[in-house]
Amino acid sequence: MQINLRIKETVPDFTKRLFYMLFDNEQKQQQELKALETVFKTVVSEITDKEPKKIWEDFKNKLPEIKHKIQLDALATEKNDPACKSLEEIYLAYPGFHAIATHRMSHELFKLGVPIVARMMSECIHGKTGIDIHPGATIGESFFIDHGTGIVIGETSIIKNNVKIFQGVTLGGLSVKKSLAQTKRHPTIENNVTIYANATILGGDIVIGENSIIGANVWITQSVPPNSLVTYKSEIKISTRNHDK
Repeated sequence: MQINLRIKETVPDFTKRLFYMLFDNEQKQQQELKALETVFKTVVSEITDKEPKKIWEDFKNKLPEIKHKIQLDALATEKNDPACKSLEEIYLAYPGFHAIATHRMSHELFKLGVPIVARMMSECIHGKTGIDIHPGATIGESFFIDHGTGIVIGETSIIKNNVKIFQGVTLGGLSVKKSLAQTKRHPTIENNVTIYANATILGGDIVIGENSIIGANVWITQSVPPNSLVTYKSEIKISTRNHDK
């Protein structure tokens, strides 16, 4: 097998320019789209025998929808993070937001049948933010990641609307058997769920019901009904130290 490993150096720049292009004026957008199309066709031609022009055209048609979803994610971040001072701060400095934005783009390419390109894009942002979202994961509108370091969201995860996730959360599978490749291995998170730091939720048949709060450090392998509060009980003792005089 001969693989042109140099395309690994091409995709990070492509991903960054693609995101920036979404917010350019129309003239600049058209210029960038032409340049990005050339890069895209080169990369796709190196790793698949599919027709890159058709894939690119289909992807371009999705860009307005992608931009709209990214804007909703930014607004969700502004609404939910008391430390946020402005939308500009989110677009320029929030790693969770950038991880979501990259996922919005890579997910569409994943659905269009170029999973390697999509995966390379997701790995670009994973390396920068420590947030690992598989491009196959399905994520609804107004998604908010706070801090984000150490988050893992598996390929067949389904996250619905207005979900908030904190650092260290894992939406994973109970098994990594190759025979399960075509099955749903990761959980479903319903609308308006909050998942706090370092919670682990495992299994393809697991559903976290809407409006639920999943506390920090919990380990979940069974479904949670709507409107639930799930917490991990730990005992912390604080005592007064006696100092010798």
